[in-house]
Amino acid sequence: MAKPIIAIVGRPNVGKSTLFNKLIGERRAIVEDTPGITRDRIYGETEWRGKKMIVIDTGGIEPKADDTILQKMRQQAQIAIDTADAIIFMCDIRTGLLADDMDIAVMLKKSGKPVIPAINKADRIGTVDPTFYEFYELGFSMDPVALSSLHGSGSGDLLDAVLEVLPPYEEEETEDDVIRVAVIGKPNAGKSSLINRILGDDRLIVSDIAGTTRDAIDTPFENDLGKYVLIDTAGIRRQSRVEDRIEKFSVLRAKMAVERADVCLLVIDAQEGVTEQDEKIAGIAHEAGKATIICVNKWDLVEKDNKTVNAYTKKVYDALSYMTYAPLLFISAKTGQRIPKLFEHINYVNNQSKMRISTGMLNDVLAEAVNRVQPPTDRGKRLKIYYMTQPSVAPPTFILFCNNAELFHFSYQRYIENHLRQTFGFKGTPIRIVVRQRGDKED
Repeated sequence: MAKPIIAIVGRPNVGKSTLFNKLIGERRAIVEDTPGITRDRIYGETEWRGKKMIVIDTGGIEPKADDTILQKMRQQAQIAIDTADAIIFMCDIRTGLLADDMDIAVMLKKSGKPVIPAINKADRIGTVDPTFYEFYELGFSMDPVALSSLHGSGSGDLLDAVLEVLPPYEEEETEDDVIRVAVIGKPNAGKSSLINRILGDDRLIVSDIAGTTRDAIDTPFENDLGKYVLIDTAGIRRQSRVEDRIEKFSVLRAKMAVERADVCLLVIDAQEGVTEQDEKIAGIAHEAGKATIICVNKWDLVEKDNKTVNAYTKKVYDALSYMTYAPLLFISAKTGQRIPKLFEHINYVNNQSKMRISTGMLNDVLAEAVNRVQPPTDRGKRLKIYYMTQPSVAPPTFILFCNNAELFHFSYQRYIENHLRQTFGFKGTPIRIVVRQRGDKED
């Protein structure tokens, strides 16, 4: 069977995200003392006793909350419960057993899934707080497990309990052909709506409240064209508006999501056009060397004639002049317009970013380019390019060896890059050119 799924649920601020980070061995979930930080489901992987498991961190459940966001968080937690093979129900020994804990316990019992009560913040190793025994009143068949998610004590006992309730399973082979796709853009551009349209369910919270998605969320997805992991990132705000620590952390997390992606989907609001903020976000993907597709979302809301597409395309590329290599797709997450074409583009630009050209072929193309446009000279000294090689891909990176790096002006580097694109394509991916100088023995 596939890797089992373990959902971590509980009230806000009981330490779910701290435990999640401890189990997966990285700081993927934002950890703050402010309740309600984790709003969506966040996926990660852990391994215990040779068994790999997918762990889901959920937003805190407040059973009786009327706030729109809190209600949606409760819905997200319910989806995690429905998809899980086992549930870790976290409570806080410092607050004791609360009425909300009992309400959540009723909700979990209705699911019919095995539940392990995890009593967190039991930091005094070797002693048992009398409050611990209150949690037997939750009425689950599994005994509560005391732990400290902050220090890691008790986590082994918890994972032992998880394995005890899981059916036997065999590991699936590691997938090497999965494409990781980061969906980036400013708040309210429609990133979560796009992923929900692709997945066909309300996997991510969609709200008009800016900044709803604060963490980068990984969601596996498969269709006839391949296997993917969709990474929904927190909307990146203008730096001047990034005031509190949580928002700053979210911007950093979005950048980290870009770093671990193969392809980026830059989502732009069609009604607003390319803003200064969009330019900065696009720059993050460009500087990281990631293959990128520009998705102009909400295209259904734009009044159009037979000139609209060309005019809009020109405006986009004028604003993103450093990213004219990126294909542009006019879509609507709301209606599904052109969404089926998206994965053809994702596969294409991913392959383009990983294309490798032989040294012999590269130098044939280089000789042709040099013959067509002679290298620049300065004070009677001419730039001589000896040869070119490609040491790496994603992004395609080329090293050119020459006699004098100072003579290799940026404009001529751009000319070489354009010639490479005309010959080989490299659609959708940045190209890196590294100039190295060696002694000119002829002089």
